[in-house]
Amino acid sequence: MPLANGSPELYCVNCGLGVIFVCAAGKAAGNQPRARRNIVTRETSIRDHTMFFSTRDTGPVADAVKKHWVDTRLPAGLRPYARLARWERPIGWWLLLWPCWWSAALAAIAAGNSWPNPWHMLLFLIGAIAMRGAGCTYNDIVDVDIDAQVERTRSRPIPAGQVSKRQAKIFLVVQALVGLLVLLQFNSFSIALGIASLIPVAIYPFMKRITNWPQLFLGFAFSWGALMGWAAVFGDLSLAPILLYIGGICWTIGYDTIYAHQDKEDDALVGVKSTARLFGDRTRLALIVLYALASILFALAAALADAGPAAFLGILLGAIHLGWQIVIIDIDDGDQCLQLFRSNKIYGWVLFIGFAADAMISGIFA
Repeated sequence: MPLANGSPELYCVNCGLGVIFVCAAGKAAGNQPRARRNIVTRETSIRDHTMFFSTRDTGPVADAVKKHWVDTRLPAGLRPYARLARWERPIGWWLLLWPCWWSAALAAIAAGNSWPNPWHMLLFLIGAIAMRGAGCTYNDIVDVDIDAQVERTRSRPIPAGQVSKRQAKIFLVVQALVGLLVLLQFNSFSIALGIASLIPVAIYPFMKRITNWPQLFLGFAFSWGALMGWAAVFGDLSLAPILLYIGGICWTIGYDTIYAHQDKEDDALVGVKSTARLFGDRTRLALIVLYALASILFALAAALADAGPAAFLGILLGAIHLGWQIVIIDIDDGDQCLQLFRSNKIYGWVLFIGFAADAMISGIFA
């Protein structure tokens, strides 16, 4: 609106929570009287301090769960951050959580407890959501140049312009602090072990540029919970959680190979490496080997923890589910690959229920 004293008009432009005043005469701020320049400087400063909340919602990410509450109920200004953390794709934190809960249940069996520690399970749940979000945010910051060139990922918040890299870095710190707060609730050995997990987390985003096995490094990071659940109970590690961890790595390579088949054409164009491109038409054979190794290693871990029939039944039923994935997979059907990838949430439940039921049965008949 024009100023009341009849001086050249200034128009107010609302930008997020910040406000900028623009001279209607089109003159640069430096050519205006000092008082007017101070207005521009002061209001621009306000906008700089509110940039974290100044986002742009350009719509859901391509492979998100359709009509998720993030995209339908969350305030528009917060949606880009929720998408950075992948809240509308919860399968990621489930896959990070399962090794934690498996290990907690296996530790309960070994310790003679009738149920995994509920407090530990809650902490692992919160930690998995926070650190999966932090990991995805970090990955998006590192991969923004690649994501912009890949059909499935160019709608992610940073390449789509929903948030800036600076905003993403602030959000990364917030999520990491939540994860740290969770970690500090455990014993000192678990805290040190949790801090060590940052090494594979930090290097994973760069592996797709230099090796055909980035899924291996994802396995190092995503399966770390197999060590944490046991350490939280016993304050140390033994062979059982180590075998569970290695089995988790094999499982992760398998399901993420399926996931990577969605992007293999774009990955080839931009030079991104993956086991999907490495295995190619031999993917089914590779999955047989990887999933068989995972099942065998899980069974050995259960045996070392003195598990009973319920745990091995869970492993057997889980192996049947993995076999189903192998039989029906069509590596050229991106939609099916995504659905098979997401079905590993079911696999996680089957294994966990088997381990938890075994702990309960052992506790009843102890």
